[in-house]
Parts: sequence; C-alpha cells; structure tokens
Amino acid sequence: MWNSVRKGEEKHIFPYQENADTMFNSSLLYEIGVLKNYCDPLLMQVPQTSPAFANAQRLHRFLENFVTINSNYIPPTSIMREFLGGSSFSY
Repeated sequence: MWNSVRKGEEKHIFPYQENADTMFNSSLLYEIGVLKNYCDPLLMQVPQTSPAFANAQRLHRFLENFVTINSNYIPPTSIMREFLGGSSFSY
C-alpha cells in the first residue's frame, strides 16, 4: 500500500501544503527509537530472494544509528499508542 500512499501524498498533499493556514508535524524525536523495536526484527526476516531485500537492508542500517527505546515510556495519550496499543482513548 505504501506506493499508493506516496502517490496520493505527491498528488494531493505536497503541491498544496504551502497554501495551508497551518501545518502540523506530529513526529517526536523518540519515535524512531521506539519503532526500531518493531521494525528491525521484521526487516531481518526479509529473504535475500525478495525484491524488497535491498530496501530492508538499507532501513536496517539506518536504524542502527538509533538507540532502542522501550515502548513502556510512551504515555497512553500519545498518538503512537494508536499503532502500538495501550491508548487511553476509546472510540
């Protein structure tokens, strides 16, 4: 799905974002360190025969630059909890 998401961003978001009244970047400095716990093991499972292997290796090398952060430190009100579980919000 990622290719479809990127195409949508390039077509519908990026050309217009500078015209917005406000832009909100919700990323936080610790996110990569937390996501590393989840992503790295998956990246290491990509077989060498897969077309995604080169990208998986590139991302693995990128993640080596970050310290792993335990997700227990993420507050239940963080947007990251929507993806990790344990959110204090119910819908």
